[in-house]
Amino acid sequence: MKIALMMENSQAAKNAMVAGELKSVAGGLGHDVFNLGMVDENDHHLTYIHLGIMASILLNSKAVDFVVTGCGTGQGAMMSCNMHPGVVCGYCLEPSDAFLFNQINNGNALALAFAKGFGWAGELNVRYIFEKAFTGPRGEGYPVERAEPQKRNASILNGVKAAVSKDVLEGLRSIDQELVKTAVGSTRFQECFFAHCQVPEIAEYVKSLLD
Repeated sequence: MKIALMMENSQAAKNAMVAGELKSVAGGLGHDVFNLGMVDENDHHLTYIHLGIMASILLNSKAVDFVVTGCGTGQGAMMSCNMHPGVVCGYCLEPSDAFLFNQINNGNALALAFAKGFGWAGELNVRYIFEKAFTGPRGEGYPVERAEPQKRNASILNGVKAAVSKDVLEGLRSIDQELVKTAVGSTRFQECFFAHCQVPEIAEYVKSLLD
């Protein structure tokens, strides 16, 4: 699995720690991890709005399979991601959230709070979240006696989102193009995206923004 990490400006100082824990856990399981920043406060500037656009482009183009993101509370990043078609982002404060999201919702993105409640041993909480996020089976439902309706409801929810969403490219073109251009503007994003994008139409759109 290819996993992208992306964090907004207010939490850039924690990027090295978060990326280290993600690479240790997910990389140790054989997954490829791409750190798309912000790696420090002087890096290509990203807000949580940009994070949702980046997640949409990466996931819908199949450049990556999963996105780990977050902001101060995690709420803005989650809301920004879930606005986009093809992105199913959970809100994760502790390891049990990651486990339950995997089992019940089986989505493709997690938003973490990197400031609120992030105190002593915060790096351990992040590590254990990643362990629950990337180990074991997914989408089996929870608890066992509710497994089948949980799977069914997750499928129905995904169908409702697909029905009410615009086409990916139509949606991206409807956004302020300067926002999208900033979202795809970093070298790290472009290296990850163009190396692994499987949807030529999305690649052409991104190229048109960068030309």
